[in-house]
Amino acid sequence: MEMSRKQFLIRAAAMAAGFPCASLAGDLAAAIGERQVNAGPVGNFAADGLYEDFRDQGFFVIRHGGRLFALSAICTHRKCKVSGAHDRSFYCKCHGSMFDPDGKVTEGPARRDLPVLHYFTNANGELIVVVPAG
Repeated sequence: MEMSRKQFLIRAAAMAAGFPCASLAGDLAAAIGERQVNAGPVGNFAADGLYEDFRDQGFFVIRHGGRLFALSAICTHRKCKVSGAHDRSFYCKCHGSMFDPDGKVTEGPARRDLPVLHYFTNANGELIVVVPAG
């Protein structure tokens, strides 16, 4: 995800501070045009798989080979929502773009990969995904 220098400095300061309270983290996210979505306890994502519960909020949670990450559910071509397939790849029904399980473009017209989104675990062990503004 590309961000301006100002956004980077705000995020770096927030991370250095350890996000001391939820309202501060929310205020910082709003200041740089982002929103934070509480995806629930990290333990809910213990098994390898594609978790599609947050597609309508703009992302998927994926665990693959012990690696947990959040991937944008918004196609980089024309901003349509992508769908997950049985093989854990992604498909955009608007114009036919396809992406592999890591979000890499395998078929256009999209030229850019699906962005991997920033996330953190809060003090309650919940996964908080930072979703860029529209």
